[in-house]
Amino acid sequence: MAAAARPYDVLLVEDDLADAMLIQDALAERGARNLTQVSDGIEALDYLRDPANERPDLIVLDLNMPRMNGREFLTVVKEDLGLRTIPVVVLTTSTAPDDVSGAYQQYANAYVTKPVNLEEFEAAVRSIDRFYLDIAAKPPKQ
Repeated sequence: MAAAARPYDVLLVEDDLADAMLIQDALAERGARNLTQVSDGIEALDYLRDPANERPDLIVLDLNMPRMNGREFLTVVKEDLGLRTIPVVVLTTSTAPDDVSGAYQQYANAYVTKPVNLEEFEAAVRSIDRFYLDIAAKPPKQ
């Protein structure tokens, strides 16, 4: 994978440790500087709402998790004025049309299915790089 234009911080919300390790490796190759992994939506919200933690540039989210699943988490994040602008890539095993359309209706920025098609995952992260990590993050020219 080609590196991103700038290093970025990622919050990985994934309960499967094997998948988490693969995703971490792929994101590290892509330019992730700091990657924090949590295992469900409740842990993710705790992390995001803790003022001691850096705000991530990107959230990679599984849908099927214990306690608070990805669908519930996405609803809470996108309704929170302080969190809604963080781009979210849903990365899950579900190919169900309701899950795909539901994620986009809840303002997910991309939807990629497992097992991870690395080309599709890279394309999703690259498109987020272009807009959210490169354009939106640059200060205006003076």
